[in-house]
Amino acid sequence: MRVYLPSTLTAARAVLRDRTVPAGTAFAVTPALREWYSQSDTEEMEFAALQNAARACLRLLDADPDAPPRRFVFAADVEEKGVRVRDDLERGAVEVLEPVPLASVRAVHTDDPADDEAQAAVRAAVDAVLEADLGSDDAAFVVDGAEGFELLWFATQELADLL
Repeated sequence: MRVYLPSTLTAARAVLRDRTVPAGTAFAVTPALREWYSQSDTEEMEFAALQNAARACLRLLDADPDAPPRRFVFAADVEEKGVRVRDDLERGAVEVLEPVPLASVRAVHTDDPADDEAQAAVRAAVDAVLEADLGSDDAAFVVDGAEGFELLWFATQELADLL
């Protein structure tokens, strides 16, 4: 099963050092996501799961104000038995029950480190994400602004260079 694990630059450094991505909340193509995107193909549904993980990065950045304003998402393949679907929390949410070896990570998605405009949008979204989660339309507009900057794709071999 392909899962998208949200992270931050700070946490990504620990992933590189420890060679594992910590267990925890991630996103995947779950039954509720399939139902919501019933007219979409698998690739579009996986993109939606990636977007959900990118939004979760904003919450992680809010909890770690010292982390640089860059979203990091690890795309990994894990055994389904090691994942518990949590559509009750959020559409597409899953709980990865065990740390994921770096060897199971297929790609790293992150904001362009050279794009100052993207970093400013992410910084603003971090400040607004909790209000957006609580239903503020103005805050949701700010969060959507960051989501307008697509995450770049990198091979896991490039992780050290990204950090």
